[in-house]
Amino acid sequence: MSEQQLEEAIDTLKESGVRITPQRHAVLDFLLNSKGHPTADEIYKALEGKFPNMSVATVYNNLRVLKEIGLVRELTYGDSSSRFDCDTTEHYHIICEDCGKIVDFYYPTLDEVESLAEQVTGFEVSHHRMELYGTCPDCKELTDTPEKNVQ
Repeated sequence: MSEQQLEEAIDTLKESGVRITPQRHAVLDFLLNSKGHPTADEIYKALEGKFPNMSVATVYNNLRVLKEIGLVRELTYGDSSSRFDCDTTEHYHIICEDCGKIVDFYYPTLDEVESLAEQVTGFEVSHHRMELYGTCPDCKELTDTPEKNVQ
């Protein structure tokens, strides 16, 4: 993550009239530097040492504000906790069914599918999302490695 991305995100907050509290800044900075798609609890645990008085509710409130302004996307998959993504460009996700890791992948948007869906169903499509599921390389390696018999 570049310093420029953080500055642009802070400018967006200012333009939206949102106060930039130290906690909000820290949540945003953490998300921008995150390689994964953390849950609110993971963000809280990562920041609690720096902000001992911050609660999980504070993290959720900040994520809600960042989501409302369009700086963060909330990802919900099945029954698991919501995950948060600072990459708001059009992209898709592949999810490991074993460990739950989520990886971004980019592919031209499926605008044709939306158009076809509208024509076939009469719906007005607002958006779409695509998820792929499988086994990540780390989990695959674990299942492919024969266990050694220790006697």
